[in-house]
Amino acid sequence: MNILILGGTGSIGTAVIRELVRHGHSVTGLSRSESSDAALTALGARPLRSDLRHPGTWVRAIARCDGLIQIAATFGPDMGEADSLTVNAILRQAGLRPDPLRMIYTGGCWLYGATGPRVADETSLMRPISPFVWMKDNAARILACPSVSAAVIHPAMVYHQEGGVFSRYLEAARRAAPIEIWGSIATRWPLVQRDDLARAYRLLLETPALTGHFNASAEHGVPVGDITAEIARRHRHDAGYVVRSLKHVLNKYGDWAEGPTLDQQMASHRLRSLTGWHPRHRDFRKAQF
Repeated sequence: MNILILGGTGSIGTAVIRELVRHGHSVTGLSRSESSDAALTALGARPLRSDLRHPGTWVRAIARCDGLIQIAATFGPDMGEADSLTVNAILRQAGLRPDPLRMIYTGGCWLYGATGPRVADETSLMRPISPFVWMKDNAARILACPSVSAAVIHPAMVYHQEGGVFSRYLEAARRAAPIEIWGSIATRWPLVQRDDLARAYRLLLETPALTGHFNASAEHGVPVGDITAEIARRHRHDAGYVVRSLKHVLNKYGDWAEGPTLDQQMASHRLRSLTGWHPRHRDFRKAQF
């Protein structure tokens, strides 16, 4: 398949490109710089010099691709606006195709809000935190569009060899500083390792008949206290930890920081049963990071 990926140079995107190329797909990725060109080329993808915020520079490539993966995010105050602009352009261009565009859109576990003792599945009510309401709305528009065959993937908290969602904890451990925990040590995070997540993207992409929402989690909900204890053990860290309140992290980091404070559990039964996805990393304690 000829695949256009938006966000291919990001933490998740690089793993997705590696997975796609490894399985014989031809991948084109957006690039805004020479360094991004080099990174995409090293991954085996073809760089397309353009900017997500200016769809006119890349949207015509949709006519030449078999599938599109949207992972890109600006991570700034315009994140929702930029994503809506991107989705609008994709849907307009898809309407000009003779056949539906296969599209994988990236949602996230934070769209379910705090689940507490419940384990969220794809039928669960979505209660996104305020900074990501636009993501729920854009996913709904994509799924309702007849010009695309779309799947929305909701990754759990993603970790990998370099850290990922564990990065803040790892940095503190390496500096022998107190580990800062947001919310509570009892807060649970659903987890998925990056390479397992990349395989989920590929499997969904290759099966255009599968549409709707798909959760991707290898572990339903791991207490943050267990994660930090494992990191402390590996790094012989004895500086302890400090718990920051929700009010503190919102004031310091912004509204998005509510996400890591959510007590969540999330299952991926639909992804597993319909694609055969089985994560290789089922216990974060046995993984490299």
